[in-house]
Amino acid sequence: MNKKPTGTPLVEMRNMSISFGGVHAVDDVSIDLYPGEVVGLLGHNGAGKSTLIKMLSGAYTPDAGQILIDGKPVEIHNPRDARAQNVETIYQTLALADNLDAASNLFLGRELVTPMGFVDEGAMESETRKIMARLNPNFKKFKDPVSALSGGQRQSVAIARAVYFNARILIMDEPTAALGPHETQMVAELIEELKRQGLGIFLIEHDIHNVMKLCDRAMVMKNGKSVGTVNVDEVTDDDILGMIIMGKKPEAAY
Repeated sequence: MNKKPTGTPLVEMRNMSISFGGVHAVDDVSIDLYPGEVVGLLGHNGAGKSTLIKMLSGAYTPDAGQILIDGKPVEIHNPRDARAQNVETIYQTLALADNLDAASNLFLGRELVTPMGFVDEGAMESETRKIMARLNPNFKKFKDPVSALSGGQRQSVAIARAVYFNARILIMDEPTAALGPHETQMVAELIEELKRQGLGIFLIEHDIHNVMKLCDRAMVMKNGKSVGTVNVDEVTDDDILGMIIMGKKPEAAY
């Protein structure tokens, strides 16, 4: 049974709150994440899970609360601040340039250049092959525009970009939405590899089965508040469903 890890969390979000137009979107919520762990965030649309994580990714500035990384308080006011703390977000849209190949996407805006100042495509492809060998050894389509790649392969490119630029904390927003079973399995294997490399992952999910399969712990939110955090191997799908619908922690988890 995977009990909660010990030691210093990669991330602690303490007593986070934010309101929009007088509505408490997130109300005094705390959560933490350890190296090599996946924590799922579940709840109905509007429950506050995405809003909570957007305070970590720098999209929103909290009204109250504190974020600690490696046990030290940090200020995150925008995505640049988040990136400086090695926090990367992989959105559902993946933010890839469809007409470019994997290497050009990996280094988009951060291209490698030769001593003469020209873009060094050879070096970028070589680095892309190295990182892909680590993350997804079956990836072979280095010359194709990413528009020609499958959903799982596109996910690999987006993840490789985050990992190459030293992400330690990864936020993934429904990474398997709209993927078939084979592709979903591919993303599951990618997540396992990232865990082995010691990254911590926050997974925003709607699908309870994915949470049970991919996550170590799960936090359910309802109406901007935390219902509770559970170890997924100590609860059933129905327990988590009850948390989402009823807003109550299962007896087994107390």
